Formats: sequence, C-alpha cells, structure tokens
Amino acid sequence: MAKSLRSRWKRKCRAIKRERYAVKELARLKKMLGLKEEEKINPAEVMESDQVIFLDAGALKKEAQKKQAAAEPPEEDVEMSSDEEKVEVADEKGEKRVYSTKTLKDQNGQYPVWLHKRKIAKLTNTKKKLKRKTRSHRKRK
Repeated sequence: MAKSLRSRWKRKCRAIKRERYAVKELARLKKMLGLKEEEKINPAEVMESDQVIFLDAGALKKEAQKKQAAAEPPEEDVEMSSDEEKVEVADEKGEKRVYSTKTLKDQNGQYPVWLHKRKIAKLTNTKKKLKRKTRSHRKRK
C-alpha cells in the first residue's frame, strides 16, 4: 500500500503519544512499587535513564527452567516396573489409599474423587473395546 500523507501523520502522532504515555506509565509503576521520587525530572531524561523492560512468558519460563536445572543434581537411573505401579495417597480424613496408575482405581476398586466422570467413561469404554477385539480374534483362529 502507498504511504499517504494522512497515514504518515497518524503514525507520527501515535509515536508522540507513545512517548508521553510511557512517561506517565513509568511514574504510575514507580508509585505502585513505592519507589521514592527525589525530584521532578523532565521526560526526556526519564526515558533515557529508567526503562521498563517487558518480558514474555516464554522467556521467563525458560529462565526458570535453566535455574532449576542448575540447582538440581543430575538424577540417577531408577528402574521403573512396566507392570502396575502403586501410588499411595493420604486422604483428607487421614486414610491412606493405594491407587493403580494403570487402572486409576484404589484397593477397593473405586475411582478417586478428583477423577472426572468423562475420564472414567473413556477408561471403561476402552477396556470394553479391547475385550471385544480379543474375543473376535479368538473366534477366528
């Protein structure tokens, strides 16, 4: 698209507004943080000396992961059984329940309270489908 005089003028005005609002925003941030303002300084000096750096969430997450990796010692190889793993969870009442990671059921055959009904239905449907497949393969052979 062509750069019309109007669009150039609008861009220029927006740039001026950005500078003016940056000074106001910086002052508002300092006030919220409780930083003391020694003297009133003209806006040009404020823009040069004090700058607010905005970081995106991805960059912050990467920095946190790097710090965490540096702080943690390297993990040793631990053998995990491919069969059912048992996980013990303490209840609000103090009762301990042992959950299977494969079936997600406890020792009494009940699903945990925090497991959603849709997830339970999906688990039971997949089990039924597997049983049907194994039955049909046995009949053919």
